Amino acid sequence: MRGPHDVGGLPEGPVDTEDHVLTFWEKQVDGLRAAVGAKGLMTSHESRRAVESLGDDAHRNMKYYERWTAALCRNMIDKGVLTQDEVDAKVALVRRRLAETGELELATAGGEPRG
Repeated sequence: MRGPHDVGGLPEGPVDTEDHVLTFWEKQVDGLRAAVGAKGLMTSHESRRAVESLGDDAHRNMKYYERWTAALCRNMIDKGVLTQDEVDAKVALVRRRLAETGELELATAGGEPRG
């Protein structure tokens, strides 16, 4: 049975081959994943397993680094490095800060941040 990540051979249209310039937060997620790996807290296999287990909705609606972020959070919670309450509190804090500056509305207006 196929997982939601296994789309090889399915009719999904053309592949976007354009270069993607990483945003600041995407670079941060990449760095966090590398640091967590270097500390021995998570292997690339665990990261891949967590991304692959996110489910259909995540693979359909989340972007690449959003899935990495969700997988990193899941692994850190599963290993007891973070709690779900800690993650939820930090997300709420960031959302409040973005809402205060208007950046949250900019980021969600068209699905993409505007510069």
